[in-house]
Amino acid sequence: MRLDGKIALVTGSGQGIGQAIANRFASEGAHVIVSDIVAERAAAAAAEIQKNGGKSSYLILDVSNEGSVQAAFEQIAADFGGVDIFVNNAGVGINAPYVEYKLADFELMLKVNLTGAFLCGQYAARQMLKKGSGRIINIVSLSGQRGGMGRTGYGASKAGLEVLTKIMAVELSPHGINVNGIAPGPIESDVTTAMHAASGTREAYRYLVPMHRYGEVEEIAAAAAFLASGDANYINGHILNVDGGFGTAGLMYPLPRTEA
Repeated sequence: MRLDGKIALVTGSGQGIGQAIANRFASEGAHVIVSDIVAERAAAAAAEIQKNGGKSSYLILDVSNEGSVQAAFEQIAADFGGVDIFVNNAGVGINAPYVEYKLADFELMLKVNLTGAFLCGQYAARQMLKKGSGRIINIVSLSGQRGGMGRTGYGASKAGLEVLTKIMAVELSPHGINVNGIAPGPIESDVTTAMHAASGTREAYRYLVPMHRYGEVEEIAAAAAFLASGDANYINGHILNVDGGFGTAGLMYPLPRTEA
C-alpha cells in the first residue's frame, strides 16, 4: 500500500470528489482525516471508511474562516504530529452570465476556492516543513484554464489557484514538499449535478470531450493517490488534467470509417 502510515487531510471530503479521494487514500493505507463544513457529512464519510477496514477520523472545517482552519490544524498536530498529505478540494460554484454576476457571489468564489486553499495550504505546509517532507494537491479546474460560459467567479478563482500551485511548488520543493494540481474535466458528482443543470451544458461536454462521457470521481481519486505517493517523487508544480482529452482537443467531426 503506497500511503501506509501517512496522515492525510482532504477538505470537503464529506461527499463527491473529496470523499472518493479520502476513500482511495484509506485503501492505500493512509489514516484519512475527513473534513467538511457539515458535521454530519464528515462523520458519515469517516464511518464508511472505518466500516470498510480503513483508518479515519473527522473534523469540521470551514476553509474560508482562518479561526476554523487554525483550530483544525492544531487538532491534527496534537493528535497525529502533523499532516503528511494535504488535498485542497473544498470549493463552491455559481454559474451566471458575466454582466449579471453578483459581486457577493464573485467574492464568495474567491473566498472559498482561492483564499480558503491559500489558508489551508499554508497551515499544512508549516507542519510539513517541520517534518521535511509532504505532498500538497490542489484541485483546480478546466474552468480556470479556458473561457467557459457562466464561469466568471469559479473560473477566476480556479485560475488563481493554478498559479498559486506553481508558486507553492517553487518555494516548498527545496524543503521536500511536492505541490501539484489536478484539473478535473466534467465529473459525475453531487456538485456537477447542480452546476451542469443549465440547458445544453451536458450535451456540450459530451461533444467536446473526445471520450464523449463524463468522468467518475474514482478516476480523480486515482490521480490523487498517484501524486500523493512515492511514484510521483519527481513531479512538482504540475497540473494534471483528468478530463478525457477535453483540454487537448481541437477540431472534432465524424471521420469516415477506414479499414486497416
